[in-house]
Amino acid sequence: MYKKIMLAMDGSEHSLRAASEAIKIAALDSESKIEMVYVADFSKAKSEVLHAQGREDLEHARRIRLQPVEDLMKSNKIIYDVQILHGEPGPALVDYVNKEKFDLVVIGSRGLNALQEMVLGSVSHKVVKRANCPVLVVK
Repeated sequence: MYKKIMLAMDGSEHSLRAASEAIKIAALDSESKIEMVYVADFSKAKSEVLHAQGREDLEHARRIRLQPVEDLMKSNKIIYDVQILHGEPGPALVDYVNKEKFDLVVIGSRGLNALQEMVLGSVSHKVVKRANCPVLVVK
């Protein structure tokens, strides 16, 4: 089964649904571990920094977004870790997935409209195309 699972998180409803699916998969094997990965997007980081009192405040604000999922992990007795990356979400996730050799990636679908997806491409689409392991995209 999947022992090393990466869960891409951004605090959205889609990522919460992805977390539920990752927990179901991890619960099948007591040796499974989920690594929750949040990417601090450069394009949004300036705004976060301007509103934060300091580095600790900024990290705390980011962890608050992940708290509901951490609570789910604890209540389901899932072994997990949290990793905060910096950069553009798509490439940062792909680089991390391939470097760390995960068995599975679980990521939420953002639900972009067809025009936006054609022009920009979604984060989940970039991960599916470039990750060197199976990827589960959760709607």
